[in-house]
Amino acid sequence: MIDLHTHSTASDGTEPPADVVAAAARARLDVVALTDHDTYAGWPAAVAAAHEVGVDLVRGVEISCSHRGVSVHLLGYLVDPHAPALLAELEHARDSRETRIERMVERMADDGIPVSVDQVRSLAGEGATLGRPHIADVLVANGYVGNRDEAFRDILRGGSRYYVPHYAPDPIHAVELVRQAGGVPVMAHPFANARGWTVEDAVIEDMAEAGLAGLEAYHRDHRPAERAHAEALASRLGLFVTGSSDYHGTGKENRLGENTTTAAVLAQIESQASSGTEVVRP
Repeated sequence: MIDLHTHSTASDGTEPPADVVAAAARARLDVVALTDHDTYAGWPAAVAAAHEVGVDLVRGVEISCSHRGVSVHLLGYLVDPHAPALLAELEHARDSRETRIERMVERMADDGIPVSVDQVRSLAGEGATLGRPHIADVLVANGYVGNRDEAFRDILRGGSRYYVPHYAPDPIHAVELVRQAGGVPVMAHPFANARGWTVEDAVIEDMAEAGLAGLEAYHRDHRPAERAHAEALASRLGLFVTGSSDYHGTGKENRLGENTTTAAVLAQIESQASSGTEVVRP
């Protein structure tokens, strides 16, 4: 089984990179991808763990994008982690997230909500890409809410009085950056409208013209009609389709291997990559 979308404590997952890879082995996955938000920080530990437990590892990143105010997530597989343009874009996004977290926490503290930036940073861990899930985890730890879902529903959602946006590149530009870095861009959960607004097909068509390789059709947040839509659009645009868990450890209900990708599609990803970053095969 091949699962091409997971997160660790390098971003908003709850398990260290090595533990994610070990969990993949226990779940009987043959291949797992580590795709933390806007960072490669988890790669070295994941590589070491892959060699230890005997699971193939695809190194990747999930780039947080925005198109006219609509959130878009782009998976970049097998990119060159030293490619300067993409590296600079990810650093810009992380810096913006840091400022955003500070502003959100300040607003919450002004209303007496028990959270501080130091707590968020401490819980997230050194080098992690800060995000709203880390605020949620502090609120849970402080007994203010019962779980992440409650924190997002009542406090952290878009449109909340505490919500602050952060910098995110346009997805078409992000596709170009992934290709320039020798990687393979795949749009994550393109029609997961339970998360909020999704972009129109025309935007995905523009992304395909820029070099988009695939759509993540098989995802927990896609209902059957949305999976069918993704499959049909991918077929029309000449893209492949993937399936993934979007695993976050205990932060979400998503289970490793609950959606998977075929070996043929993984072979296409490898054939399109030109960065020199290869699938780790112990």
